[in-house]
Amino acid sequence: MKNEHGEIIIYQTEGGQSLLEVHLGKETVWLSQAQMVELFKRDQSVISRHLRNVFKEGELEEESNMQKMHIANSDKPAAFYNLDVIISVGYRVKSQRGSQFRIWATSVLKEHLLKGYSLNQNRLAEKGFADLEQAVALLTRTLHRNELVTDEGKAVLEVVGRYARSWSLLLRYDEDRLEMPKNRHPAKQSLDYGRTGKAIKALNDDLLARGEASGLFGLEREHLLQGILGNLDQTFGGQDLYASVEEKAAHLLYFIIKDHPFSDGNKRIGAFLFLLFLKENDLLDQSGINDNALVALALLLAESDPRQKELMIRLIMNLLAGYTE
Repeated sequence: MKNEHGEIIIYQTEGGQSLLEVHLGKETVWLSQAQMVELFKRDQSVISRHLRNVFKEGELEEESNMQKMHIANSDKPAAFYNLDVIISVGYRVKSQRGSQFRIWATSVLKEHLLKGYSLNQNRLAEKGFADLEQAVALLTRTLHRNELVTDEGKAVLEVVGRYARSWSLLLRYDEDRLEMPKNRHPAKQSLDYGRTGKAIKALNDDLLARGEASGLFGLEREHLLQGILGNLDQTFGGQDLYASVEEKAAHLLYFIIKDHPFSDGNKRIGAFLFLLFLKENDLLDQSGINDNALVALALLLAESDPRQKELMIRLIMNLLAGYTE
């Protein structure tokens, strides 16, 4: 079946499974009700009922997933539905063709979960990862709703759906394609050197009382912390070199962990001041970074190659932007 927006081809495998091959370029595939009747071999009234329920139950929004198009030999525009709607209807259809479609969709989901690189790389490059996240979320909801997976499978799908953005960040990190996030917040408050020293002293006293710090913890070497804090407030041409909270926080954490301004405790102090800076700029509660994530990030920075500095900075900023957007 073809139209000006795309093409869907159905064929049988040797095992009798129906495969749906979708050719996607810069636009998605759009099918009318009549084409879905042909696709699933069901009456138009059945397809129409499933379409109504998809939108009525809030699985998808009609406005963003349907559009009117003019077709040949007709004076009236017809409603066409995109690939998300086609998949949702396919899971609701009770017919041999619908069963074959569900088998196909489930197998494709499994392939995508096990082979994170199975998606068309050109499409990812063109559209970014928003489509991937939406597709995973849609398939996860649909599989849950139709009870097509075991309890163990549901647990896996919940993790995949919840952390879909994490997989995309990891892929872009692996390929050194992380960009500066668009969602950034202007910095309102700098870390004052004097107050910062008192905060580190309070942290030191607490750790000493618990037997978790040595006498060297927090001892500054040659005013290196003062230099780091000064660097965060550098200007160029009258503008802040690091203008956003995310940029300043990322560089603060990186510089303290990599430059070792203290005789002992650089990773812990770096993480502490990172959180303190976010708090003073009203982003700590929004950041969503838990203890384990912060520990992992500090260790990653400590082990990173200095040549990867810009990549590390972009990673921290993307994590912060992802939590607060």
